[in-house]
Amino acid sequence: MTDLEVTVMLREALMTVLVVSAPILGSGMLVGLIIAIFQTTTSIQEQTLTFVPKMIAIFATIILLSSWIIRTMVNYTKNLFLMIEKIGMG
Repeated sequence: MTDLEVTVMLREALMTVLVVSAPILGSGMLVGLIIAIFQTTTSIQEQTLTFVPKMIAIFATIILLSSWIIRTMVNYTKNLFLMIEKIGMG
């Protein structure tokens, strides 16, 4: 196994993590921003107000994108196994 192969495997792993987690983190950030603007305009400074809507948005995003997330992870795993097989053969 060469340094290049290890680098490619690591890069693919990091990109897969970023691609899968970006929509989930983005929905949490968007809901947090909306609630922060609401809190600022109404002068409500309750810290727990942001927790429940963020959790609902994150869970909804996971539920809506679960098939895409699973498909992406399965494709990455298949490619990883093929790469391991290719490295083992040669």
